[in-house]
Amino acid sequence: MIEEINNCVKVLQEGGLIVYPTDTVWGIGCDATNREAVQKVYALKKRESSKPLICLVANQAMLERHVKEVPDVAYDIMDFATKPTTIIFDQPLGVAKNLVAEDNTLGIRVASDKFCQYLINKFRKPIVSTSANISGQPHPKQFNDIQPEILKGVDYVVNLQNENFNPSPSSIIKLSNDGQVKVIRE
Repeated sequence: MIEEINNCVKVLQEGGLIVYPTDTVWGIGCDATNREAVQKVYALKKRESSKPLICLVANQAMLERHVKEVPDVAYDIMDFATKPTTIIFDQPLGVAKNLVAEDNTLGIRVASDKFCQYLINKFRKPIVSTSANISGQPHPKQFNDIQPEILKGVDYVVNLQNENFNPSPSSIIKLSNDGQVKVIRE
């Protein structure tokens, strides 16, 4: 696993794209602070740039560095969630502008997967996480479900088995600084 992490970090530092196993489905990742890398993800997925991507952080401390204000309820959601949960926060900080939605929000998930945590900790920055598929196509539940076009369009494909035997996209909850909570996807 260490060799895979080192290979990913090198590609991410160079502004490249990776395909990697996450705590949900197989994902396409890049440096969440690199505007050009984020644009490459949109192009590869054939996704409108108005449809926001999410990013992963390694822990709550990294989350706090990339959101102006983390509402207290976010910690409860992270502690009590029974499946990976992405939270949409107001006023993200220190990420590529084309990753931020028009309403100045960003979906961020604290990774629960060991590989992702180690990778992000070593990289020391958030990474984009979006399903490894062309926009509108089914999410790849297993590595073999990833379309060849996606695999050819990235700079590195992680050579590890995903230990997640029942993969599904994360829950998504929007938390506004004014206290509003909205479930986007269960």
